[in-house]
Amino acid sequence: MKNKKVAILQSNYIPWKGYFDIIAAVDEFILYDDMQFTKNDWRNRNQIKTPQGVQWISIPVGQCIDRRIRDVELPDNKWKAKHWKTLENNYRRAFHFEEIASIFKPLYLGSVFSHLSQLNRCFIETVCNYLGIKTVISNSWDYAVREGKTERLVDLCLQSGAAEYISGPAARDYIEDNLFAEQGIKLTWFDYSGYPEYPQLWGSFVHGVSILDLLFNCGRSAPDYMKYVRT
Repeated sequence: MKNKKVAILQSNYIPWKGYFDIIAAVDEFILYDDMQFTKNDWRNRNQIKTPQGVQWISIPVGQCIDRRIRDVELPDNKWKAKHWKTLENNYRRAFHFEEIASIFKPLYLGSVFSHLSQLNRCFIETVCNYLGIKTVISNSWDYAVREGKTERLVDLCLQSGAAEYISGPAARDYIEDNLFAEQGIKLTWFDYSGYPEYPQLWGSFVHGVSILDLLFNCGRSAPDYMKYVRT
Protein backbone atom coordinates (compact mmCIF):
# COMPACT_ATOMS: atom_id res chain seq x y z
CA MET A 1 0.00 0.00 0.00
CA LYS A 2 1.45 3.37 -1.03
CA ASN A 3 1.86 5.86 1.82
CA LYS A 4 0.83 3.24 4.37
CA LYS A 5 0.56 4.51 7.95
CA VAL A 6 1.32 2.26 10.91
CA ALA A 7 1.09 2.65 14.70
CA ILE A 8 2.54 0.25 17.27
CA LEU A 9 1.26 0.19 20.85
CA GLN A 10 0.94 -2.26 23.70
CA SER A 11 -2.57 -3.49 24.30
CA ASN A 12 -4.54 -1.73 27.04
CA TYR A 13 -7.65 -2.72 28.96
CA ILE A 14 -10.65 -0.65 27.75
CA PRO A 15 -8.35 2.24 26.68
CA TRP A 16 -9.21 5.93 26.57
CA LYS A 17 -10.48 7.70 23.42
CA GLY A 18 -6.99 8.81 22.32
CA TYR A 19 -5.92 5.20 21.88
CA PHE A 20 -8.73 4.66 19.39
CA ASP A 21 -7.93 7.89 17.58
CA ILE A 22 -4.43 6.57 16.90
CA ILE A 23 -5.92 3.31 15.62
CA ALA A 24 -8.24 5.26 13.33
CA ALA A 25 -5.36 7.41 12.04
CA VAL A 26 -3.44 4.48 10.53
CA ASP A 27 -3.86 1.68 8.01
CA GLU A 28 -2.42 -1.00 10.30
CA PHE A 29 -2.28 -1.02 14.08
CA ILE A 30 0.21 -3.45 15.59
CA LEU A 31 -0.39 -4.64 19.15
CA TYR A 32 3.07 -4.64 20.69
CA ASP A 33 2.54 -7.35 23.28
CA ASP A 34 5.97 -8.91 22.90
CA MET A 35 7.10 -6.25 25.36
CA GLN A 36 7.61 -6.91 29.08
CA PHE A 37 4.53 -6.62 31.26
CA THR A 38 4.65 -3.67 33.65
CA LYS A 39 2.88 -3.45 37.01
CA ASN A 40 0.39 -0.68 37.80
CA ASP A 41 0.10 0.27 34.15
CA TRP A 42 -2.66 0.47 31.51
CA ARG A 43 -2.23 -3.13 30.32
CA ASN A 44 -4.65 -4.57 32.90
CA ARG A 45 -6.46 -1.56 34.36
CA ASN A 46 -8.19 1.69 33.49
CA GLN A 47 -10.21 4.50 35.02
CA ILE A 48 -13.93 5.24 35.10
CA LYS A 49 -15.98 8.05 36.66
CA THR A 50 -18.05 7.50 39.79
CA PRO A 51 -19.98 9.77 42.19
CA GLN A 52 -16.88 9.59 44.43
CA GLY A 53 -14.52 10.64 41.63
CA VAL A 54 -12.26 8.76 39.24
CA GLN A 55 -11.84 5.08 40.15
CA TRP A 56 -9.46 2.39 38.91
CA ILE A 57 -10.81 -0.98 37.82
CA SER A 58 -8.06 -3.60 37.57
CA ILE A 59 -7.83 -7.14 36.26
CA PRO A 60 -5.96 -9.38 38.72
CA VAL A 61 -2.98 -10.96 36.93
CA GLY A 62 -0.55 -11.70 39.77
CA GLN A 63 2.60 -9.85 40.83
CA CYS A 64 5.19 -11.27 38.43
CA ILE A 65 6.62 -8.79 35.93
CA ASP A 66 9.17 -11.22 34.48
CA ARG A 67 6.98 -12.06 31.49
CA ARG A 68 5.86 -10.61 28.21
CA ILE A 69 2.39 -9.06 27.97
CA ARG A 70 1.35 -11.83 25.58
CA ASP A 71 2.27 -14.43 28.22
CA VAL A 72 0.19 -12.92 31.04
CA GLU A 73 -2.45 -15.49 31.95
CA LEU A 74 -5.76 -14.72 33.64
CA PRO A 75 -5.90 -16.98 36.70
CA ASP A 76 -9.68 -16.87 36.75
CA ASN A 77 -12.62 -14.96 35.29
CA LYS A 78 -14.32 -14.03 38.57
CA TRP A 79 -13.26 -10.39 38.23
CA LYS A 80 -15.43 -9.94 35.12
CA ALA A 81 -18.76 -10.00 36.99
CA LYS A 82 -17.35 -7.53 39.51
CA HIS A 83 -16.17 -5.16 36.77
CA TRP A 84 -19.51 -5.32 35.00
CA LYS A 85 -21.36 -4.62 38.25
CA THR A 86 -19.12 -1.61 38.84
CA LEU A 87 -19.79 -0.29 35.32
CA GLU A 88 -23.51 -0.90 35.69
CA ASN A 89 -23.69 0.86 39.07
CA ASN A 90 -21.87 3.94 37.79
CA TYR A 91 -23.26 4.27 34.26
CA ARG A 92 -26.84 2.99 34.35
CA ARG A 93 -28.02 6.62 34.42
CA ALA A 94 -26.05 7.41 31.24
CA PHE A 95 -28.21 8.18 28.23
CA HIS A 96 -26.88 5.32 26.08
CA PHE A 97 -26.34 2.74 28.81
CA GLU A 98 -28.77 0.12 27.49
CA GLU A 99 -27.35 0.17 23.96
CA ILE A 100 -23.73 -0.11 25.07
CA ALA A 101 -24.60 -2.66 27.76
CA SER A 102 -26.10 -4.93 25.10
CA ILE A 103 -22.63 -5.07 23.47
CA PHE A 104 -20.33 -5.28 26.48
CA LYS A 105 -22.34 -7.20 29.06
CA PRO A 106 -21.99 -10.45 27.03
CA LEU A 107 -18.22 -9.93 26.89
CA TYR A 108 -18.02 -9.52 30.64
CA LEU A 109 -20.48 -12.22 31.63
CA GLY A 110 -20.48 -14.67 28.73
CA SER A 111 -16.91 -14.88 27.46
CA VAL A 112 -13.88 -16.74 28.76
CA PHE A 113 -10.37 -15.42 28.20
CA SER A 114 -7.18 -17.28 29.05
CA HIS A 115 -4.71 -14.44 28.43
CA LEU A 116 -4.68 -10.68 28.95
CA SER A 117 -3.66 -9.95 25.34
CA GLN A 118 -6.57 -12.01 24.05
CA LEU A 119 -9.03 -10.12 26.25
CA ASN A 120 -7.62 -6.68 25.45
CA ARG A 121 -7.70 -7.33 21.72
CA CYS A 122 -11.30 -8.55 21.88
CA PHE A 123 -12.44 -5.41 23.71
CA ILE A 124 -10.42 -3.12 21.43
CA GLU A 125 -11.87 -4.73 18.30
CA THR A 126 -15.38 -4.52 19.74
CA VAL A 127 -15.00 -0.78 20.32
CA CYS A 128 -13.51 -0.26 16.85
CA ASN A 129 -16.42 -2.12 15.30
CA TYR A 130 -18.92 0.06 17.16
CA LEU A 131 -17.12 3.26 16.16
CA GLY A 132 -16.76 2.20 12.54
CA ILE A 133 -12.94 2.08 12.65
CA LYS A 134 -11.82 -0.31 9.92
CA THR A 135 -8.06 -0.30 10.57
CA VAL A 136 -6.31 -3.66 10.22
CA ILE A 137 -5.18 -4.87 13.67
CA SER A 138 -2.27 -7.30 13.90
CA ASN A 139 0.07 -8.67 16.57
CA SER A 140 3.78 -7.92 16.82
CA TRP A 141 4.46 -11.67 16.77
CA ASP A 142 3.00 -11.81 13.27
CA TYR A 143 6.40 -10.35 12.37
CA ALA A 144 10.02 -11.02 13.36
CA VAL A 145 10.88 -8.80 16.33
CA ARG A 146 14.49 -7.65 16.65
CA GLU A 147 16.41 -6.15 19.58
CA GLY A 148 16.60 -2.45 20.45
CA LYS A 149 13.78 -0.08 21.44
CA THR A 150 13.64 2.11 18.35
CA GLU A 151 15.22 -0.54 16.11
CA ARG A 152 12.30 -2.86 16.82
CA LEU A 153 9.76 -0.23 15.83
CA VAL A 154 11.63 0.69 12.64
CA ASP A 155 11.95 -2.97 11.68
CA LEU A 156 8.23 -3.62 12.27
CA CYS A 157 7.48 -0.62 10.05
CA LEU A 158 9.73 -2.00 7.32
CA GLN A 159 8.21 -5.48 7.53
CA SER A 160 4.67 -4.11 7.40
CA GLY A 161 5.45 -1.80 4.49
CA ALA A 162 4.92 1.46 6.37
CA ALA A 163 5.82 4.78 4.80
CA GLU A 164 4.81 6.66 7.97
CA TYR A 165 4.91 5.77 11.65
CA ILE A 166 2.48 7.54 13.98
CA SER A 167 3.47 7.58 17.63
CA GLY A 168 1.97 8.81 20.86
CA PRO A 169 3.80 11.84 22.32
CA ALA A 170 5.09 9.97 25.39
CA ALA A 171 7.52 8.05 23.18
CA ARG A 172 9.51 11.25 22.49
CA ASP A 173 11.52 10.36 25.61
CA TYR A 174 13.15 7.32 23.99
CA ILE A 175 12.55 7.19 20.22
CA GLU A 176 15.61 7.90 18.09
CA ASP A 177 14.17 9.94 15.23
CA ASN A 178 17.21 9.46 13.00
CA LEU A 179 16.66 5.69 12.75
CA PHE A 180 13.31 6.27 11.06
CA ALA A 181 14.79 8.93 8.76
CA GLU A 182 17.61 6.59 7.72
CA GLN A 183 15.02 4.11 6.45
CA GLY A 184 12.91 6.75 4.71
CA ILE A 185 10.03 6.37 7.17
CA LYS A 186 8.18 9.53 8.16
CA LEU A 187 7.76 9.90 11.94
CA THR A 188 4.62 11.73 13.06
CA TRP A 189 3.69 12.60 16.65
CA PHE A 190 0.00 12.27 17.44
CA ASP A 191 -1.55 15.31 19.12
CA TYR A 192 -3.90 14.58 22.03
CA SER A 193 -4.74 18.22 22.69
CA GLY A 194 -7.98 20.00 21.82
CA TYR A 195 -10.53 17.34 22.68
CA PRO A 196 -14.01 18.82 23.22
CA GLU A 197 -15.90 17.97 26.38
CA TYR A 198 -18.97 15.75 26.10
CA PRO A 199 -21.97 15.20 28.39
CA GLN A 200 -20.45 13.29 31.31
CA LEU A 201 -21.82 12.08 34.62
CA TRP A 202 -20.44 12.84 38.06
CA GLY A 203 -18.89 16.28 38.48
CA SER A 204 -16.00 18.00 36.76
CA PHE A 205 -15.08 16.76 33.30
CA VAL A 206 -12.23 14.25 32.95
CA HIS A 207 -10.71 13.41 29.54
CA GLY A 208 -8.44 10.51 30.43
CA VAL A 209 -10.97 7.87 31.45
CA SER A 210 -11.87 4.68 29.58
CA ILE A 211 -13.59 4.94 26.18
CA LEU A 212 -16.56 3.21 27.83
CA ASP A 213 -17.35 6.49 29.59
CA LEU A 214 -17.73 8.22 26.21
CA LEU A 215 -19.75 5.34 24.76
CA PHE A 216 -22.18 5.11 27.67
CA ASN A 217 -22.76 8.86 27.62
CA CYS A 218 -22.79 9.55 23.87
CA GLY A 219 -23.45 6.31 21.99
CA ARG A 220 -23.26 6.68 18.21
CA SER A 221 -22.32 10.35 18.52
CA ALA A 222 -19.06 9.41 20.30
CA PRO A 223 -16.91 10.20 17.21
CA ASP A 224 -18.16 13.80 17.38
CA TYR A 225 -15.95 14.13 20.46
CA MET A 226 -12.93 12.38 18.93
CA LYS A 227 -10.39 13.34 16.29
CA TYR A 228 -11.00 10.78 13.57
CA VAL A 229 -13.46 11.29 10.72
CA ARG A 230 -15.86 8.52 9.84
CA THR A 231 -16.15 7.58 6.18
